[in-house]
Order: sequence, then structure tokens, then C-alpha cells
Amino acid sequence: MTKLELLNKVSQTPEERQLLARVCDQIDHAARGVPACTPFLSSAQQECAQRLIAAAGSPRHLWSGGFPDAERKVCAFLPDWQEEDGWEPPYAALRCRWQSGDKLTHRDFLGSILGQGLDREKVGDILVGDGVCDVLVFRELVPYLLQNLTGAGRARLRVEEIPLEGVEPPEKQVKVVRDTVNSLRLDAVMSSGFSLARSKAAGLISTGRVELNHRPCIKADRTVGEGDVMTCRGLGKCILKEVSGLSKKGRIMIVLERYL
Repeated sequence: MTKLELLNKVSQTPEERQLLARVCDQIDHAARGVPACTPFLSSAQQECAQRLIAAAGSPRHLWSGGFPDAERKVCAFLPDWQEEDGWEPPYAALRCRWQSGDKLTHRDFLGSILGQGLDREKVGDILVGDGVCDVLVFRELVPYLLQNLTGAGRARLRVEEIPLEGVEPPEKQVKVVRDTVNSLRLDAVMSSGFSLARSKAAGLISTGRVELNHRPCIKADRTVGEGDVMTCRGLGKCILKEVSGLSKKGRIMIVLERYL
């Protein structure tokens, strides 16, 4: 299958096509014996790239994000001569410290990093804890950030490079939500998971702020099933963990996990 045929088969939007064209080029490099790697990809981009990889016959590749549960990952394409254990990640880890009395968020750090004029695709997960934040970045950015990443929010930062093995993801905070819904429509389940009015959930969906299983979804009546992941810009992520049958009033009992 040619590159054009692959792109026509797998891409569904101009943005996906642009991303997958780059992935195709990286697959071609590896086929010619040159190691190649994507930038950091979001969960939606990873799923898109994985569809292309499958359609291309699953060339040798590996996903990596710096720690086991990383959300943003790179995909490395390996030539025939290269072993997986010989692959060197193109990224490194920085640890930022500040006075623990200052409460900083993911948005504070992302804004400070991108405010340096850097591309988002060069930055992996940003792991904010109490007084400490580990950031995965491409290696070529390390010297610049060590010198220039001096603050986030209103806090002054002390930044150092650490080994990837030393990355410490903060414990995820999850709220379990038990509720009943009339149907498993996306707007109904979102309403429960994010504590919204159903009309508000429908509005967020129709304006393109919601992803279902890491892909944009603008249909409020899309059916949601166990294991499906709902994300909404500004609200976070929610997973439908269990559909438990019907209540005495004939409503569907569900259990969700919302990541705080």
C-alpha cells in the first residue's frame, strides 16, 4: 500500500492527515535503516498513529513516555539492526522545586514552558506534586530550560535534571461516582460523571470540547459502554467503569471514576 493510500484509508481530518504523513515518513526512515521517532503524542494522537501502524503491517516500533503510566508518549520506529534494549529515549526528565506553600498546577507549568516559545510536542507529561514537579522534555531543550525556566505561577523554581528512573508521578486522585441514568447516551453519562446539568453536557459536546476514547465526539446521543473514557477540556477525564443493571425505578445503574 502506498503512502497516499495509507493516508486516505486511515486519516479522517486534515489534522490527522498531517500527523500521519509525518508518521509515514518516520516508518520509511526506519525501513531504510535509520532510527526514527515521533514527538510526544497525546492519547488521541497515539490512537490515530496506532491505526496507521496497524494498516502499514505493524513495523517494529515501541511506545515510551518516561514511566509506565505516561499519558503523552513518543513512538520509536526501529530498523532491523536495532534491538529494543539498545534504544535511547530522545527525552530527559527535569525536576522543579519551589516553596511548598505555593500551590502550582499543571497549567502553571505548561504556561511557563510554552511561554518560552517552545513547542508542545517537545514536552511530555508534567507531574505536579507538593512542592515538586517532574517534567519530561526532549533532550535538546534541557540546557535552555535549566537556564530559563525560573518560575511558574508566582513561584520561583529551582530546576535540575534527574535520571528517568527517578521520575515520581504523584498519586492519582480518583472520585468514584455511583448514579443512575435514563440511558447510556454520552450527554447523560457525562452529566453524572462531571456533575453537570444534562443540557450543559450536551452543549460541551456539540461545541467540540469532548473526546470519547480519545477521539473528538460531537454527538450527544452516542452510546457509551463499560471502559469508555470521556475527556472534556477544562473538566478532566472520567471513565465508565461499570453498568450494573436496572434500579427499582427502571433507571440504569452506573459506576464512574473521575480523575481530579
